[in-house]
Amino acid sequence: MYPYRLLIADDEPGIRFVLRETFSKEGYEIEEAENVEDAILKVKNSNFDLVIMDIKMPKVDGLEALRDIRRMKPNLPVVMITAHGNINVALEAIREGAYDYFTKPFDVAEIRIVVKRVTEKMRLVKQIEQLEAQLLQENPFDRIIGTSPRMQEVFSLIRKVITNDVTVLIYGESGTGKELVARAIHYHSFRAREPFVTVSCVAIPETLLESEMFGHEKGAFTGAHQMKPGKFELAQEGTLFLDEIGDMPLSLQAKLLRVIQERELERVGGTKTIKVDIRLIAASNKDLTECLKNGTFREDLYFRINVLPIYLPPLRERKDDIPILINHFIKYYNQKLGKYVTGVSEDTRKIMMEYSWPGNVRELENVIQRAIILSPGEILTPDLLPINVYAEPALPDITTVTGDLSVPMLERLQVIYDKLEEQMIREALKKANYRRQETADILGISRKSLHNKMEKYKLFES
Repeated sequence: MYPYRLLIADDEPGIRFVLRETFSKEGYEIEEAENVEDAILKVKNSNFDLVIMDIKMPKVDGLEALRDIRRMKPNLPVVMITAHGNINVALEAIREGAYDYFTKPFDVAEIRIVVKRVTEKMRLVKQIEQLEAQLLQENPFDRIIGTSPRMQEVFSLIRKVITNDVTVLIYGESGTGKELVARAIHYHSFRAREPFVTVSCVAIPETLLESEMFGHEKGAFTGAHQMKPGKFELAQEGTLFLDEIGDMPLSLQAKLLRVIQERELERVGGTKTIKVDIRLIAASNKDLTECLKNGTFREDLYFRINVLPIYLPPLRERKDDIPILINHFIKYYNQKLGKYVTGVSEDTRKIMMEYSWPGNVRELENVIQRAIILSPGEILTPDLLPINVYAEPALPDITTVTGDLSVPMLERLQVIYDKLEEQMIREALKKANYRRQETADILGISRKSLHNKMEKYKLFES
């Protein structure tokens, strides 16, 4: 787990010193407060795993502070310090929600036992939550479907890396199931009981990605109102999945390389070194060797993450798996949606086998889900398919368009232009998984122009 953070609230500097020295040596991160107001403010603005607080404090006593803390953060354990002979007050603190108490003058060994008991309970609670989440989710292996030779190669590689704690690079087009493979590796490895944490290198803005990965200290930048552990810390002893690593900025690649090599990091704005023990799995829909050539990806980082690559073939290269996937998704969405679809018609199957599936398995799953929702009966028919699947457009037959000499030449050219433009937009939309901004970038036009052209060709209905 990431280092536990303790807040020590006591108006006696000597007490704070002893506790700080005791627990700093054991790897705890320590914050101090010399009065109740400061303690409450720190709890409000930061994240702690445990508060150790004196009951008798100037101005406002610890019991009042305990009530405030319980209102703000009811799950935050608070251990109270009380003077010898003040047991009744200590018991009142327990009734108010304190986790435990100890008396002054205290034995350091005694308080270490109390704190260890609290942190051990927290560790077990988090472990139980992790196991419950694991039980609730489907077995990731069950959702990687395929009997084709290409997929058998994938399964063979997955079985090999499960027992070896090596860095894995999964590459393939969008929608091929890269995260499913990463989850399968994690949940069948010895790290299965620890967290599986995902970072999308393309979805998070560049300015926030460093903080998201490595965490930040309070005040590290504008808006950093409290300390935040990064995804590396949250994945401690588990697996960190870096999705679309090919889109990671070069400046951050150097920092990632150092963490992989040294197995340690510093939060943004911090100076303390934090050890990390994680398994790294990366994924990319880009050809990273091409990124090396154009200078957008570091060669040293590439060789660090490319220890054991797994290639996921696009659906068009393993069409033998389409019928199996169709049946799998029908069964899955029947259970989820309370439907009773038994299969697809022969015409539907033929259309789906001939379609190119630019969005891969994810697109196929979405098509089946949509068809089941719309289906009035037990068989999925062609009219339930999206228009881009049912009638995948072909390039216009130019000889047919130009052969009619009764139409003025400029009008004929405009027809050809419109048909080619529509086809190019359709292809770009598929390539970008129907993300508008990415489609506009592929075509080299503005998002507004793309919107107008989609209206012109009625592509919103696709």
